[in-house]
Amino acid sequence: MAVDRYAVMGYPIAHSRSPVIHLLFARQSGQNMEYDRIEVKPDRLEKAVHQFQREGGKGLNITVPHKSEVTKLVDHLTERASTAGAVNTLTFKDEEIFGDNTDGFGLLRDLVVNLGVTVEGANILVLGAGGATRGIIGPLLEMQPESLCIANRSLSKARPLAEYFSRSGPVTCCRFDAVPKKQKFELIINATSAGLRGEVPPFPDSAVAENTICYDLAYGLKPTPFSIWGREQGAAQSVLGWGMLVEQAAESFRIWRGVRPDTAPVLSELPISA
Repeated sequence: MAVDRYAVMGYPIAHSRSPVIHLLFARQSGQNMEYDRIEVKPDRLEKAVHQFQREGGKGLNITVPHKSEVTKLVDHLTERASTAGAVNTLTFKDEEIFGDNTDGFGLLRDLVVNLGVTVEGANILVLGAGGATRGIIGPLLEMQPESLCIANRSLSKARPLAEYFSRSGPVTCCRFDAVPKKQKFELIINATSAGLRGEVPPFPDSAVAENTICYDLAYGLKPTPFSIWGREQGAAQSVLGWGMLVEQAAESFRIWRGVRPDTAPVLSELPISA
């Protein structure tokens, strides 16, 4: 029996845990498939995607830095991918390409199901105004928070995002240094790349209360600067994005295979640190 082929494309890609996660899902659900990493430079993306499709590949995960650019190659885009302006899941069917975005779904499932966070009625602070932020704001607003503030180093990116999503809920924006010092947030999400530089976005420590959840979209074998900062400020929980990674992968797997895998045993097998 032929083995169905899947892969993740990005640049760089050697660090990706997606092959491990999807093969654990496949083993758990008895699916006959293989899943590889493919490193693709930005100027080679279109050629690489179409080559994988021609060779009989069934689907791709798309990661940094290709999530926005790959939307140009898609024949059919889901509403959540269109809203996010980015695609992380491609499905090849009948010579057409279907694009979806499971990032926001993965974040919400980790927050609500795995961590027991109540998003409804919460005051949320999202740090950063890049592609990662755009991918999660829509799903967060669907949970009807009390407020959602996008904080960024400058307003040039934050303001258009806030204006775009303000039709869906109570969204505001400000610079990092303008986060109100008297405002407490139940949920603070770091969607910046500051951790790669060993930094934490420069916003007030007073944003954290004893019931605050600090959530870093980044993940790794060691705590990130933001997760360490959250613990130091006395947050109720300060966690990395491993759960989001696994949950978004599970949603991609469901789209491809029609089976929703159990994520708990997969999370237990990963070297998660917070």
